[in-house]
Amino acid sequence: MTFFGLGYKYSEVLYEEFFMLKYHGNWNFHEAYSLPTQIRRWFIKRLVKEKEMEAEAKKKAQSSTPQTSYPATQHMSRK
Repeated sequence: MTFFGLGYKYSEVLYEEFFMLKYHGNWNFHEAYSLPTQIRRWFIKRLVKEKEMEAEAKKKAQSSTPQTSYPATQHMSRK
């Protein structure tokens, strides 16, 4: 850690949190920056949980739907 300001590793973690809130939650930089650390971390954890639930629901939906695959060259082999 540096004497003044945050160390590089902590700054990187902080900016990753800001990015996640901006990219997935449409927050602006000032909103994310102004949040108390504990509340910001709660939102990050909750966002991760939501994305995991969405991925699981998508996976479940895909596995329950029968999918027929057609080879790309199937139409070319007709004679």
